[in-house]
Amino acid sequence: MKKETNTNIENTENVMNEANKMGSAPIGKLLASMAWPAILSMTINALYNVVDSMFVAMVSQKALTAVSLVMPLQMMMISLAVGSSVGVNSLISRRLGAKRYEEANKAASTSIRIGFFNFVIFALIGIFLANPFMHAYTDDAVIFDGGVTYLRIITIFCLFSMVQIQLEKVLQATGNMIAPMIISLSGALTNLILDPILIFGLIGAPKMGIAGAAAATVIGQAVGMCVAIFMFFRKEHDVKIQLKGFRIDWKVVKDIYGVGLPSIIMQAIGSVMLLGYNAILAASATAVAVLGVYYKLQSFIFMPVFGLNQGAMPIMGYNFGAKNRARLMLTYKDALITALVIMGIGTVLFQVFPDVFLKMFSADDEMMEMGVPALRIISICFIPAAFGIMTFTLFQGTGHGVYSLMGSLLRQLIGILPLAYIIYHAAGITASWASFPLAEIIGLIYSAVMLKILYKKEIKTL
Repeated sequence: MKKETNTNIENTENVMNEANKMGSAPIGKLLASMAWPAILSMTINALYNVVDSMFVAMVSQKALTAVSLVMPLQMMMISLAVGSSVGVNSLISRRLGAKRYEEANKAASTSIRIGFFNFVIFALIGIFLANPFMHAYTDDAVIFDGGVTYLRIITIFCLFSMVQIQLEKVLQATGNMIAPMIISLSGALTNLILDPILIFGLIGAPKMGIAGAAAATVIGQAVGMCVAIFMFFRKEHDVKIQLKGFRIDWKVVKDIYGVGLPSIIMQAIGSVMLLGYNAILAASATAVAVLGVYYKLQSFIFMPVFGLNQGAMPIMGYNFGAKNRARLMLTYKDALITALVIMGIGTVLFQVFPDVFLKMFSADDEMMEMGVPALRIISICFIPAAFGIMTFTLFQGTGHGVYSLMGSLLRQLIGILPLAYIIYHAAGITASWASFPLAEIIGLIYSAVMLKILYKKEIKTL
């Protein structure tokens, strides 16, 4: 009994320490301490995505095109996982800030069930829709077979990533950013090591080509999930997950998806946009490959900003729940300035070294001719995107995911796709890349207007 009492006291002290950190630690140091692990892990994840495509490109440009065609569905899968976990993250951090610990535990327990539900959806897509999906985009047998193989493997075995991502976001919501970093790095490094081994049949492994790239991804995700389970359940955390005898509270589910559903849709919009853009470019396999390469490369710039996003959101959510306006807005300001610096550096790199980036993917002369202006034109969108991303983080952290959703709709459906279609048919492929920066300007205007409304309506009166 004495041991149990001491444990309870220790757990209470841990919760209070987190509360003191989130509610009183200097914002600059707090944001840096919470963001850098996510930035590092997401940058490593971006690295293995790029390296994965580089190895696939060494197989053939058709193999690269096949993976590029599958990428929107792969992004949609991640969108469902991350979007729902954003709802969990936001709810847990707000409940901890308001000292409603039991509700935070319910949200954490519900998250695992959500991960299994997400897995079932995409496993069914992989089993039944892989062939029709690839038929819609190509008649080339090599591209078709490679795409179907890759798509089926990454969807049918996506349980690992779905559970891993949920556990990462639960830990991040409590202010623990080191454990999610270790979880993510373990999977990414496993993938990075296995890619060349399974693609090219090194050290006695079978030569699997595109299937090897997919298998390396799935095995990496399995490793990440195992590490996540070990790290979460080996010691006490500020929230607990109940595995047995837990009955889902549908009010908690509603609260999760109040923020999570708009986030899912918001992130999935990017996948829909890419599906639509691939359809616009379908007549040119080279253009599809260029767009796929851009999305791999831009992740190096965007992923650090999304890591910053993950570090900032729990702080924003906690201080909004605690009604601390000054700390909420200071977090937003510091995160925005940092994001602008990162995006500024990215813009310079894409303007100066587009040819170097393309050569990393074994680009031939046609791909170089099309890709160099593409990277330069599209990268103009980076700086206005920084403002949109961090403002959307503020919307989500304060429980207003719908504001973020509307912004993404404006940028990527009402913005990029119609503009790309019109410009493509009026002036050709090269000019169509301008749809990216034009759409980001639309998003920037919307974000500024909604930020002003949110501040006057809710933040100012905290």
